[in-house]
Formats: sequence, structure tokens, C-alpha cells
Amino acid sequence: MRAANLRNKLLGWYDSNRRDLPWRRSRDPYRILVSEVMLQQTRVETVLPYYERFLRLFPSAESLAAARPRKVLAAWAGLGYYRRARALHAAARAIRAAGFPSTYDGLLELPGVGPYTAAAVASIAFGRPHAVFDGNVRRVISRLFAARDGFRARTQTLLDPARPGDFNQAMMELGAVVCLPRQPRCEACPLRRHCAASRDGRIEQFPAPKAKAASQCIELRLAVVERDGKVLMTPPDAGGDSLWPGFWTLPQLPVAGIAPAEPLGRFRHTVTFRRITVAAFRARLAPQAGKRLAARGFRFVSAAQMAGLPVSTPTRKALALVARRCFLPRHS
Repeated sequence: MRAANLRNKLLGWYDSNRRDLPWRRSRDPYRILVSEVMLQQTRVETVLPYYERFLRLFPSAESLAAARPRKVLAAWAGLGYYRRARALHAAARAIRAAGFPSTYDGLLELPGVGPYTAAAVASIAFGRPHAVFDGNVRRVISRLFAARDGFRARTQTLLDPARPGDFNQAMMELGAVVCLPRQPRCEACPLRRHCAASRDGRIEQFPAPKAKAASQCIELRLAVVERDGKVLMTPPDAGGDSLWPGFWTLPQLPVAGIAPAEPLGRFRHTVTFRRITVAAFRARLAPQAGKRLAARGFRFVSAAQMAGLPVSTPTRKALALVARRCFLPRHS
């Protein structure tokens, strides 16, 4: 196939069919960086409300750099993969200190920025000729060439040097809405005539499936202890659940001085390869236990206070199980 012909067809399709997404309305590298970090392993529909809220709170790298870590985590709460939030915060501080890098290699120096994110920001914000490579692009290239290797090199060869940012977004868009993992919409694909896998009737054979990580099953027992309209919480770095570092959580049983009194319910929570089963209990404090727990960092927290704190998703779900009461505002 001729690369120029393929580029023209793909970009023509993208210009006419691309989704109107907020991060596509600006070439501001900070906004693009935020979107790319949020979109890692997370669906567009999930990211949209978080992205817009995050930028209202932190409209620039400088404002994000100046924010306290707990404010950043609170804004990210519910989006998952919290290492991304910490890395983005660290990257903003690096940008405040040295300016926003405009090259691929410079972007790679930012905390938490890998080859994919560096290529995305470099191409979209600065017009640098670096091809992005994610799961969507891998699937498109694998089917286009009926290939099982050499994806990155093929993607870089096809990249349009005149419109690298648009080409990268077009490839990702094609994989996201047309070249789907299952039941791809080949009839709507602008590259169908060039696609070797479609021509050979082997579209479902590409790409080869990746080996899945073994699932890890975890069971948690969380205690809801109420007093004067407040609930007992474990602050970050005070003996809380290590699965959510930096977040406030309910006490995880067993805890000396906390006795479960009434089952509230059970639910499941999945984080990447972890399958977490949570049992929540209304609980009570033993006499004199309050002072001992306070000395260890446990705190009674009100709903108003929780609204501004980073609170783990299982904690939010457990609190919502309390009949007709929710200690936290509903998360949009």
C-alpha cells in the first residue's frame, strides 16, 4: 500500500467523523498531558467529567504544582489508578521549576511520562513527528498488515509528518470506535481496502491475545463507627489500607478496641488484576479505645470534612450501605 494514500484516507475520515472531546479543542500541552494521563487504561466516557472538574480546580501546571497532595487525590477520587495522580502532580512541579518541555526526549524526563504519553503530547501540542502506540493502535496496525510483530516501526513509518498529532488521534479514534476488539465495524472503516486481515477473512485472529495477569483475590472487612454524626476514619500513613496509599479509609478489621456489631452488606471492587470482596459492619468502640485509637492517628470525620478529602472508593461504597444515610456527597 502507498503510505500517502493511507494517510489521506485516514485523515479525511478523522476530519469528518472525530468525536468532539474537550481535550481536542486546545493545543495547550498541559491540558493534553492531563487528558492523556487520565485516559490511560480508562474509558473516554469515564474520564470526561473528571477531566473537566480537574481543570476547573487546576487550570494550569502552576496551579496543580501549588496544590496539596490531598487536594489532588480528592479531585482524582473514583477515577482509579492513583499513581497517575501522584505522577501528574510531580510532573506539574517539574514543569513549574523548568518550564514545559516541547520535545519527546524532554517530555520523557517528566515524572510518570512514558513513551506513549511523551509521543502524544509532543505530536498533538508541538507537532513533533512521533507516533503513539497503545492498544487501539496495535490492533489497527496488526490487522492492517496481518502482522504479529513490528508494530511500532510500522506505525512510525505510516505517521503523517505534516499532521502528526491529528494522525495519532485518528489512529486511536479508529481503534476506539471502528476497529473494535470484537465485532469490528469493518464496513465503516476508511482503510478496509488496504486491510490484509479483512481481505483474508482473518480479522478476529489479529492481534494475538496477550497473556492475562493472574487474578489476586482479596477480602476486606471494614468497620463503620459513628459518633455525633461523624464516622471513624484512618488517615493516610496511619496504619490504613496499603491498597490505597494517600487515601482516607474506614478501619480495616480486626482492630483492637473496635467490635463489629451489625453486618451492613457486601460488595465487590475490582482494581486491575485484584478482585476485592468487601464486607462492611456497623461497629462500636470498646471503653477507653477512643484515646488509644486517636493516639494511632484515627479520627472522627464529618460529611463536610470528607467532601474535601481523598477517600478510597471501597470506603465510599461501604458508607453508602448505611441505611438511608450517606456520609459523603454523591460522586458525579
